[in-house]
Amino acid sequence: MAAPSPTDRDDRDDRPGGSTRTGDSGTGRTFLGRLPLPESRYLADALRTETVGGVLLLLAAVVALVWANSPVGDSYASVRDFHFGPAALHLDLSVQHWAADGLLAVFFFVAGIELKRELVAGELRDPKAALLPVIAALCGMVAPALVYVLVNTAGGGPLDGWAVPTATDIAFALAVLAVIGTSLPSALRAFLLTLAVVDDLFAILIIAVFFTGDLNFAALGGAAAGLVLFWMLLRKEVRGWYVYVPLALVVWGLMYNSGVHATIAGVAMGLMLRCSTRDGEEHSPGQHIEHLVRPLSAGFAVPMFALFSAGVSVSGGALSDVFTQPVTLGVVLGLVVGKVIGIFGGTWLAARFTRAELNSDLAWPDVFAVASLAGIGFTVSLLIGELAFAGDADLTDEVKAAVLTGSLIAAVLASVLLKLRVRKYQALYAEETRDEDQDGIPDMYEQDNPEYHLRMAEIYEKKAAEHRQRARLAGASRDEGDRPA
Repeated sequence: MAAPSPTDRDDRDDRPGGSTRTGDSGTGRTFLGRLPLPESRYLADALRTETVGGVLLLLAAVVALVWANSPVGDSYASVRDFHFGPAALHLDLSVQHWAADGLLAVFFFVAGIELKRELVAGELRDPKAALLPVIAALCGMVAPALVYVLVNTAGGGPLDGWAVPTATDIAFALAVLAVIGTSLPSALRAFLLTLAVVDDLFAILIIAVFFTGDLNFAALGGAAAGLVLFWMLLRKEVRGWYVYVPLALVVWGLMYNSGVHATIAGVAMGLMLRCSTRDGEEHSPGQHIEHLVRPLSAGFAVPMFALFSAGVSVSGGALSDVFTQPVTLGVVLGLVVGKVIGIFGGTWLAARFTRAELNSDLAWPDVFAVASLAGIGFTVSLLIGELAFAGDADLTDEVKAAVLTGSLIAAVLASVLLKLRVRKYQALYAEETRDEDQDGIPDMYEQDNPEYHLRMAEIYEKKAAEHRQRARLAGASRDEGDRPA
């Protein structure tokens, strides 16, 4: 059975007994309530791909660390620093540079589509529903930045890296969930994904505002013209990858030469895609393209970036320096402490002042565990670290080591907290996915559907008839056994 499109959600939610994630209740709204069916299906599909990508990301990071710290570590640096590309277009870049500015543009393209979808058909469409995750994500970026600034102000370190601990890596977080075998309820997974989407938005703004170099207005004007052409072609419903891919490459090249970080081109193009369905459409163009590109982003682009960015020294001296230098200590504490304080504190305060009631199946420690999981700030944190300390290779490596250390500590802490509630999560997940009538729709979404109850009655009548027949056979067999020989 085909999954309904997100735009069908309103019709389903208007049925008796329909539920939204932040629906009305007697004293306010429900926070982390049941997701609508189309949103739940979209979430499961998106997170399935991100989980696989997260495992590949973990493997790439491990390979990078082992390779860089092995007896052939010099070969890692040689490959990472190898330059290629058309010099005449100012694109003679290192492999690491191509991964950070080129491949991550694909990652940010998908992030742009996710953000657009959330704004027009997802949780961010409704200002009331969006308030809590937006406040949580914003506090989850401000608090780590403040922690970093406080540590470096007290320790006399540079403040340039304030943005490093502000990002959350959803793929890495999901990979941790896959490794520890925890099936989070859909409401918690949706909250984590929405946090990551809003987090990506603010990270994009930080990169665009604070890490833009000297502007080349000719190249910037060309990139803007290319984006306008891209938008017009979309509005004219021109189809064909052979039209859009070359244009996207040109826009990316011009954006790179403009002084604005090249990944902004990917975000801009992702935001231009239509993410709402029309009559006769099962999926919007944005959903279709996201479905095609997400595996490339999660399965190749991000792992390749990790492979050529995570290879730092992990000697005993380097690890001890992480906890003694103000820059690196600020990054670690920002990820491990700042994220938890920001997300949990922001969520609790927002819920208190908006009179939102937490889902009765969950508890505030569950929100605390998800907040600690959000302290995993791998991909975008590494990218911002490279941008913040671009002129100092040694400090850049130290910051990368701090990002890896902080993310590892956050992952271990979250794993312990989530394991404490794993039985509750498994029971909730089983209830969410139970489909006794096997019609492709979980039973919890059909409680007000008369046809569902008629199907279940027929199923149970067949089971009752089968057991009555078995009872007769068992009785006949027992009577035959009791007869004298």
